[in-house]
Amino acid sequence: MSKTLIKNIGTLQTPVGSYSHGGSSQGENRKLFNAAIVIEDGVIAAIHGSDSGSSDIHSGNLDANSLDASNLDVRNLDAINLDADDFDTVIDAEGMLVTPGLFDGHTHLVFGGYRQHELAMKLAGADYLDILRAGGGIMDTVRKTRAASFEELYEKSKSFLDEMMSLGVTGCEIKSGYGLNRDDEIKALEVIHKLQEDHPMDIVPTFMGAHAVPEEYKGRGGEYIDWLCDELMPEIKERNLAEYVDVFCESEVFDREESKRYLEAGKRLGFGLKIHADEIDAIGGSELAGELGADSAEHLIAITEEGMNALRDGQTTAMLLPATSFYLGKTYAPARQMIEKGIPVAMASDFNPGSCPSLNLQLVMNIGCLKYKLTPEEVLTAVTINPACACNRGDKLGTLEVGKQGDLVIWNASDFETVCYRFGSNLAKCVVKAGVIQS
Repeated sequence: MSKTLIKNIGTLQTPVGSYSHGGSSQGENRKLFNAAIVIEDGVIAAIHGSDSGSSDIHSGNLDANSLDASNLDVRNLDAINLDADDFDTVIDAEGMLVTPGLFDGHTHLVFGGYRQHELAMKLAGADYLDILRAGGGIMDTVRKTRAASFEELYEKSKSFLDEMMSLGVTGCEIKSGYGLNRDDEIKALEVIHKLQEDHPMDIVPTFMGAHAVPEEYKGRGGEYIDWLCDELMPEIKERNLAEYVDVFCESEVFDREESKRYLEAGKRLGFGLKIHADEIDAIGGSELAGELGADSAEHLIAITEEGMNALRDGQTTAMLLPATSFYLGKTYAPARQMIEKGIPVAMASDFNPGSCPSLNLQLVMNIGCLKYKLTPEEVLTAVTINPACACNRGDKLGTLEVGKQGDLVIWNASDFETVCYRFGSNLAKCVVKAGVIQS
């Protein structure tokens, strides 16, 4: 049995529980001081520290007793004998902040080439759909991804995962969607499968064959959806290459009925459901997400009141992508209003070569505070337990509790407010994955 001790934790801050946090619970974090964590065979075996009491648990008025603290040992360390000689690895946090490892719930990181040449078009005023109509955007990446070998895509994607982990991310979702034919969608999903085997990152694979209508199906989007549902999706399920399906429900891409056919086919096969909705135009994607009980609806910049009500009623997580709004110069999703409605809010990078060429989830956290007006406690929930639950990993990731995987970040900061306040620097001092130091 391998045993790891993280000692001298100044502040341990974590959401609590294995469920999506919406409404006031979005801002509920447990804080322990003078803490230590014991990890055995990759799983948290004990957490020790002094409880601050309700006034320090979060920014609102939370009764400390209302939190499920059954998996937190809040005894003072002075009364506990933690002999360093009993451990294979001892990590000194040096009085710094410790949080759960971050979870990036929306990425497109398997792709060929880059799209830096589109920057001039964007500066000249071209928007996402303008570039797509001109044969660029997703179609440009599709051509480059089809031309790339498995090995090229694997090495490139692996380097992205290494960089993400150095920034504090210990779990992520990865979508396909730049192949748009059988062989290249399968190739991308096999790259993700190989990364699952080789990389310490926890990875959730999503099949997004409905990312765009490929050139060979131009003007026949409905036929393409039928082919995905009848031919490719069953093969992917049989080969166990994805856990979720996702569709781009948007003007000039896939309409509500096409998106519904695709998601319903995925649901019948046993896939979890995700949907790109209301990024540019509100055409019913959010309502569809709530109707079908999707685990997450993503983007949501143009969401309506009816769409938000549907997400709330369908218990669907809002997966918001503030760095995409920043990069494209768009408005920001109404995160504050969603929280007030009780919708669980998550934030992710949307890392991709076109609309968000950044995988820095710390930057996402900064923007979430500044533009969404989320509190630091709400931000932490939005990049840990909520995306983990939206990707069916909340039972083992997203919080620091006994029985959860020993994934954590030691920050070069004494409190999480500093992490949200500082931007442009990597404040992750040490990243621990299942009890093992990664960076």
